[in-house]
Amino acid sequence: METSKTHRHFIIYKPYGYLSQFKSHDSKQQSKKFLGNLYNFPENAMAIGRLDEKSEGLLLITTDGKMSYFVNSQKVEKEYYAQVDGAIFEKAIEQLKCGVEIGFDGKKYQTKPCKVVKLNQTPNLPTRSQKIRDDRHGPTSWVSITLNEGKFRQVRKMTSAVGFPTLRLVRVRVGDIHLNQMQAGDVVEVDKFF
Repeated sequence: METSKTHRHFIIYKPYGYLSQFKSHDSKQQSKKFLGNLYNFPENAMAIGRLDEKSEGLLLITTDGKMSYFVNSQKVEKEYYAQVDGAIFEKAIEQLKCGVEIGFDGKKYQTKPCKVVKLNQTPNLPTRSQKIRDDRHGPTSWVSITLNEGKFRQVRKMTSAVGFPTLRLVRVRVGDIHLNQMQAGDVVEVDKFF
């Protein structure tokens, strides 16, 4: 997708504990951490698809509203690595692939079919700033979930719906853009996304 040269685009690794907004708009949020604490983004910058405070990973920032609309209009895949509580089994993975019922905006919502793969090894990700319980407290599993939609806290709600609550959630890919070796808090300005 072509965009004007006057627009600016950034790829960031949103750390755990940060909100996907640039500064506080509410006095109750004064103690929170914002994207603006990581980098001096342009005034008209916007996050393309948010990650909740407890989620981390790849986040695209742009000054181009058309680019934001394009990515959010379900045309671009988003891949997440989720560490779930328990040893996830094939039936739960099949349920996730086919779509599960979650709550969204006070109503029931059936998620669209998606790609789900159990990861046989723990992915090579930066250590999270807040420790996650370890296997001494019971087994955990890692799954890759690739979606074309993005409801609020969707992946977390999906894994809970099949009995495996998410302990850690990291977005690792948006379209052809990957986290690669980025570390939490890294910000890279790019000429274009796609």
